Amino acid sequence: MTSNRNGFLRYNLGQNILADIARMGYETPTPIQEQCIPPAIDGRDVIGLAQTGTGKTAAFGLPIVRRVAGKEEMSVLVLTPTRELAQQVCGVLHQLGVSSGLRVAVVVGGVPIREDLAALRRWPNVLVATPGRLLDHIRSRSVDLSKIEILTVDEADRMYDMGFMPQIERIVAVLPRDRQTLMFTATMPPEVEKLARRHMRSPVRIQAGETAPPARAVQRLYSVREETKLPLLLRILSRSDGRVLIFVRTRRSVERLARRLGDRRHRVARLHGDREQAERAAALAGFRDGTYRVLVATDIAARGLDVADIEHVVNYDFPRSAEDYIHRVGRTARLAASGLASSFVTPADRAIVARLERLLTSRFPLIPAEEIRPPAIETAPSSAVRRSR
Repeated sequence: MTSNRNGFLRYNLGQNILADIARMGYETPTPIQEQCIPPAIDGRDVIGLAQTGTGKTAAFGLPIVRRVAGKEEMSVLVLTPTRELAQQVCGVLHQLGVSSGLRVAVVVGGVPIREDLAALRRWPNVLVATPGRLLDHIRSRSVDLSKIEILTVDEADRMYDMGFMPQIERIVAVLPRDRQTLMFTATMPPEVEKLARRHMRSPVRIQAGETAPPARAVQRLYSVREETKLPLLLRILSRSDGRVLIFVRTRRSVERLARRLGDRRHRVARLHGDREQAERAAALAGFRDGTYRVLVATDIAARGLDVADIEHVVNYDFPRSAEDYIHRVGRTARLAASGLASSFVTPADRAIVARLERLLTSRFPLIPAEEIRPPAIETAPSSAVRRSR
C-alpha cells in the first residue's frame, strides 16, 4: 500500500487522503496532476489545459479535499456543463475525500428540485452544479454561496460551446471576490480566454499534452453520401465485438438511428438531452455493464462519459467543429488502451475537416466508403493519420 502512495507523498496531503488515493489505485500523478496540484495547494489561480481521460478531476480534487475537508460551511463550487460530468466529478471527489469527511452535493437540471433541496439540507462543503440549475437556486435563495473559497470551472470550452458563458458570469457575480479560481479546459476559445482574464488573478497556465486526439486512437475518415452512412455503419458493427459509441447531431437522429439498429438486433442505448435523468443514467449504466453494446448519442456524451473501454467511436454525423472532433475521439483509447475512431465525411463536412487539419497540423486522407477494412485494435497502425510535425 505504501508504495502506491509514494508519488503523492510530496504534496503533504495527509494520511486520510493518501489512504483514499491508495484505495482508488492511484500510483503516480499524471502530468496534469503533477503540474497543477502544487500551485493549487498554494492557493494560486490555475488554468489547466488537458484532454479528457488525463486525470484532471483529481488535479483539482486533491487540493479541494486538502483545503476544505472537515469544514462546516459550503466552501467549494464546481461548475460542469452536463449532468453526467457533474455526477462523475461528484463520484471522484467522494472517493478522494471519504476518509476526510468531505460532503459533496450535486444540483443539476432534469431531476426534481426537491432532490436538490434535500441534498443542500445535508450541509455539504462541496457543491457540484450545472449552471442553469444553480441559477434557479440562486434566484430562489435556496443556496448560500457567500463562503465559497474555491471556484472550479470544469470543461470551460464545452461551457462556451453550450452557451453557458452568460450564466457563468451571473454566478461569478454573487461569489466572494477573494477566492481561488481553478479552470480546466481542453481548448482555449477566445471567449474562455476573456472569462479567465476577467475573473482570475495572475493564473498559472499549465498545458499537459497536445490539443489532439489520443495518440493510440487509429483515426479513419470515410468519404460518404447521406444514403451510404447506414450501410457503412452496419459493416463496421459487423466486424467488431466491443463497445461502440456513435455520435449524431440531433436528438431526433439519435432516436431514428437507434431504432434502425435495434431493428437489426443490435443491443443499443440512446443518450440525448430530451431524455429524463433516470433514462440517461440507465442508458449509461447499461452501456458500461455490457447490457448494451452500442450507444447512440448527441455531443452530450463527448465529455463526462466515464466508460474506460470504448473500442470504437463512430462520427456518424461529422462534428460541427474541430474541437468537438477531438473530444469525441477522446472517448476511446483512454489511459493505456487502444481504440478506433471512424468518421463519415460528406461534401458539406469538408470545410470542418480542413480546419481540423490546420489545428492539428495533420493531413486526414479521405477513404472511399467501399474500401472499409477496420483493423483489429491490437494490430492497428499508428500511422493511420500522418502527422506533419
